[in-house]
Amino acid sequence: MIDLHPPDLDHERMRTAGAELLSLALIDARNRTLRWASAIEAALGADALRTLAPGAPRDELDPPLWTLGRLAWFQEVWIGRNVQRRRGEQADPSAPRLASILPDADRWFGAATGSRADRWALAPELPDAQTMRQYLVDVLETTLELLAGEPAEDDASLYFYRLAVLFEDLQGEAFAVLAQTVGFEPDPQGGRGPIPRAPALAARPAILLPATRWLPGHTGPGFAFDNERGGRAVDVPEFEIDAQAVSWAQYGEFVEDGGYDEPAHWSAAGWAWVTQEGRRTPRHVDQLRHGVLQRRFGQLARVPGNEAAVHVGHFEAEAWCRWAGRRLPGEIEWEAAAHQAAARGFVHGVVHEWTASTFGPYPGFAPGPVREWSQPSFGSHKVLRGASLATPARLRGARLRWFAPAASDGGFHGFRSCAS
Repeated sequence: MIDLHPPDLDHERMRTAGAELLSLALIDARNRTLRWASAIEAALGADALRTLAPGAPRDELDPPLWTLGRLAWFQEVWIGRNVQRRRGEQADPSAPRLASILPDADRWFGAATGSRADRWALAPELPDAQTMRQYLVDVLETTLELLAGEPAEDDASLYFYRLAVLFEDLQGEAFAVLAQTVGFEPDPQGGRGPIPRAPALAARPAILLPATRWLPGHTGPGFAFDNERGGRAVDVPEFEIDAQAVSWAQYGEFVEDGGYDEPAHWSAAGWAWVTQEGRRTPRHVDQLRHGVLQRRFGQLARVPGNEAAVHVGHFEAEAWCRWAGRRLPGEIEWEAAAHQAAARGFVHGVVHEWTASTFGPYPGFAPGPVREWSQPSFGSHKVLRGASLATPARLRGARLRWFAPAASDGGFHGFRSCAS
C-alpha cells in the first residue's frame, strides 16, 4: 500500500533538517517513488510506465518512465555530479558536472526535455523499467554516502539534499494526480485508497481580520525555494475570509443556478475555456444537480455535500466568487490569515487553494541554482496556497507557493473566498 503520509518530519522541520533526518527522508521519498512505479504497473499493465493507458491525456501527463529517470537524474546532477554542491544557493548552475552513471541521462532528462511533447517523443528509447529502478537505487546510495561524509551541517552544505527530498515529494503528489486522471486505484484492497477521504466541513462563520502589516515568504534560516525569498513587508487592509474551503454544497448552488451558462460570471478567458471544453460541472463530476456524483480514482461515488469542492480550476473558482458576490483572496491575505487566524477556526490542508494572485517574484527575488524552477512560470500561472490530502507532510507549509495555469483542474485544487 502506498503511504502518502510518513510521520515525523513536517515542513518547518524539513527546512532545517540535519544529515540524520535528511537521510531518512531521502530513503522515504525514494521508496514511495518505487512503490508508485509498481502501483502503476499493477493497475495498468507492464508497459504502462512507458506508454500509460490508452486514451490517457498526454498533454497533461508525463511518461511515468521518464519521470522516474528525471527524479534520479535531478538528485544525481545536483548532488552526486555537482562539484559545487556545498555552495548551496550560490552554486553556479553552468559549472561543469561529473559524468552520469547512466549514459545519455543528460539528453533524456536535461533542459532540452522542457516540453511534454519532447518527453513523449523520447519515451520509446528510454531504458527498461528495471534499469530505471536500478538508476534510482544507485543514485540514492551515492547521495547517502555523500551526505554521511559532509563535514558541516550548515544550510549551504545541506541545501541540495533538502531540495532533492522536496522535489521528489512534489512528484509524489503528481503520481496521485496521475492515478486520478487516468482512473485507477493503486491499492483497491487496502480500504483507504491513494489519499484519505476528505473530512466533513462543519459550518464555520467567516473570519474578520484586522488591518495588519505582513512580511510574506521565508526569511529565516534553513531551506527555502527561490520564489519564497525576497519578500517585503506590505500593508494588508482589514478583510473577511472564509474559515475553510468552499464545499460541494456551496458550489452546487452555483451549478443549479445555471452558473456554467451565464457569461457574466466568467472572465473572457474563463468563458472561452468553458465554451471550448463544453464544461457544465467541475472535472471528474458526473452530476452536481441533486447531489454530487464524482469519479474518484476510476470509481463513481456519491460525495457528501459538506466535503470541499476539488478539481476546480481558477476560472471556475473566480466565476463562483462573482456569482456569490465575493472574491478570491490575494496570496498575502491567505498567508496572513493562515498564521493569524489558526486559533479562530481557519482550516486548511484539504485542497490546494486558488488565490487571486498571478505568480511572480517577490521584490527582492534572486533565482536559485535550478533556473527552471520559478522564472518560466512568472506572469503566466496563478498562485495556490495550502496543501491537499495527497501532499506529503514535508510540503505542508503555509508559506509555500504552489502555482498552476488558470485552466488547470486535474490537481487536488479548491478555493475559499473573501468578502468583496
